[in-house]
Amino acid sequence: MPFSVFMTFTFLMLLAPQSFFPALQPFRLPLIVAILTTAAYVWDRIIRNVPLTYGALEFWLILCLTAWAALTAPLSYSPEDSWNFLLNTYSRTLVVFWLVSNIIDSKERLHRTFWALSLMAVPLAVTGMMNFFTGVYSSPSAADRIAGYDAPLTGNPNDLALMLNLILPLTIALLLTHRRFSVRLLLLTAIFLSAAGVIVTFSRTGFLTLVTLLPLYLWKLRGRRGRRWVWALVVLILICIPIVGPAYLERLSTITSIEADKTGSARERWADMSAAAAFTVDHPFLGAGIGQNHLAVQEERGPEGGIVHNVYLEYSSELGLIGLAIFLLFYFASIKSAASVQRRAAEEGDTEMLYMGEAIQVSLIAFGVAAMFHPIAYHMYLFYFAGLAVAAKNAFAVRQDVAWKRAK
Repeated sequence: MPFSVFMTFTFLMLLAPQSFFPALQPFRLPLIVAILTTAAYVWDRIIRNVPLTYGALEFWLILCLTAWAALTAPLSYSPEDSWNFLLNTYSRTLVVFWLVSNIIDSKERLHRTFWALSLMAVPLAVTGMMNFFTGVYSSPSAADRIAGYDAPLTGNPNDLALMLNLILPLTIALLLTHRRFSVRLLLLTAIFLSAAGVIVTFSRTGFLTLVTLLPLYLWKLRGRRGRRWVWALVVLILICIPIVGPAYLERLSTITSIEADKTGSARERWADMSAAAAFTVDHPFLGAGIGQNHLAVQEERGPEGGIVHNVYLEYSSELGLIGLAIFLLFYFASIKSAASVQRRAAEEGDTEMLYMGEAIQVSLIAFGVAAMFHPIAYHMYLFYFAGLAVAAKNAFAVRQDVAWKRAK
């Protein structure tokens, strides 16, 4: 029951039917389902007389990060806002990480999660493509940026591209593990739509993250037959780029030439990141407080300063270098957990688990690239996939425990 209810919560966060049916909005379905998931999970653990959480390193690191944020909140530039951010936005993200890392405790559940996320990515990508071809833009003045998908995690085109990129490796893993033609055709279609969906968002970060996946998989799959699918994805991207027109290439050119950006967004974001870096140098121990990076930027730039579009600078400007160090330890520990799943699966000859561990690792690395240009330090994106890394590692622990009990 906890797993089924949690998958319902994931569905509500990604596809958000409450956004399309106004009658559902007053019920606050994601919050209600999250509470039900937590209650079901805790009750399940109590009646089975097992601990509420696995003792993973990532769990203790995230507790340390939360404790440091709480200790520094009274010294924040806006203590009340920091406490509200910590108790609302950040606490919900932590609960999601805790639930993902503990509820998905078997290979079967991990496999079902991969399928659920891959299928949910299809309507996200299709919506992006429909918005592009029908001219549904994010605002009347932004004729080159489509509207995102009306959901908490994909509301703007940059977030839509990020989510599609993070799910894409999971779909590739399923493609590599299945042999039936009909299943492979379905998965190939999902991969095509996701890649095309990233491109039509005109997200520069989305494009950089997408092309990061290619060399990662080419290296991961060296010597394996599955490598040909990566080359097919390369061809797909090369086909899609001319279809969206020269405006896309013009936008990509602003990655290396900030001054060429006619909208001025690249210059503004670079100025905000420079200000956050300068603030970190001046305040290396204590930052502006959790959720208050905009105040740090405004101290350096004045009223025109905005939020920092860089996860690493968010942590350093808000929680100082100590907070950044704890976050980096958490991030690399998650990558290491995914790598350990891949290694142990290879030793046991479990091909399916090998590909799933590999996919989680690639998604986490892709997040590390996207994090340099996104203001998503405390959102669910990383914590959901880091939770999958811990869950995959726990699946081995559960399997070994079951085998030991049977032997006994």
